[in-house]
Amino acid sequence: MAEENCGHNCSSCGNTCEKKDLHASLRAGSSVKKVIGIVSGKGGVGKSLVTTLLACKVNRDGYKTAVLDADITGPSIPESFGVGDQRATAVQGEDALNPVVTDSGIQLMSMNFLLENENDPVIWRGPVIGGAVKQFWTDVNWKDVDFMFVDMPPGTGDVPLTVFQSLPVDGIIIVSSPQQLVRVIVEKAVKMANLMNIPILGLVENMSYVKCPDCGKQISVFGKSNIEKIADTFNLKVLAKIPMEEATSAAIDAGDVESIDSGYIDEAACAVESLLKK
Repeated sequence: MAEENCGHNCSSCGNTCEKKDLHASLRAGSSVKKVIGIVSGKGGVGKSLVTTLLACKVNRDGYKTAVLDADITGPSIPESFGVGDQRATAVQGEDALNPVVTDSGIQLMSMNFLLENENDPVIWRGPVIGGAVKQFWTDVNWKDVDFMFVDMPPGTGDVPLTVFQSLPVDGIIIVSSPQQLVRVIVEKAVKMANLMNIPILGLVENMSYVKCPDCGKQISVFGKSNIEKIADTFNLKVLAKIPMEEATSAAIDAGDVESIDSGYIDEAACAVESLLKK
C-alpha cells in the first residue's frame, strides 16, 4: 500500500521501492512514444483548448498524435473535434477498444465515447474515475502514436496522481490565466510535479489579452499578467500567451478545432517535439 501512494521522493522515505516500475503496460500491439500531460490547479483556464491546439499543431508537423481525455466527469474533447456523436468500438475478438479517429487522423479516447447519451452524467467516486483513466491507457488500441496528450481534470487529486504514477509521463505543460488568484494554484501544480519527479516543459497562459479590432492594442481584461514572475520563480519557460479571440471560440463551438492554425502555440509544440529529437 505504501508503494501505491508513493510520491517517489525517496530522499525522505525509508521504503526501498525506488527501482520498481509502477507504470501500467499498454495492450499488446499498441505503441505510444511520448506522453504529455496538460494540467492546471483549477478549472476553467483552458486545459482542453491547449490540449487540442497542441495535438492539432504537432499532427500538422508530421507526427502521429492522440488525446486521452482524463477529465472523466467533464469531458470536452469530443465536441471540440466535432465527434461527440461517435462511440468507441470494440476490437474484434479482444477485450479492448478502438479510439475514435478525427478527420486529420488524431486518435481520441474520452468517457463520452462510452456513454449511451453524451449528456449523461458520470457520478463516480475518485478511485473509480482513476481506474477508468488507467484503462484508457491499458485497454485502448493506440496505433503508432508519437505524442499522446493527456487532458487532465483540475487540481492535484486522484486522477493526476493516477496519471503520474501509472503512465510514463515524459513532461507536462501547466496552463494558467492572468488573474492574481491563479498564481497560488499554479504553484501547487508545479510543486506536485516536482514531488512526483515529472519534468515541466513550461507554462502556457490562456485568456492572456484581447486584441482591439480597430487599433490592434492588446487589452488585459483580467489585469496584469503574472506568468513571467511565476516562470522566473521556478526557472520555467513561458511557452505561449493565448489571447481571447472570437474566431477561436467559434471554431471550437463548431467542432472544428483542426482548422485553427493561429501560431500562438508553436513554441509549446516545439518544446513537445524536441522530446523525440533528443
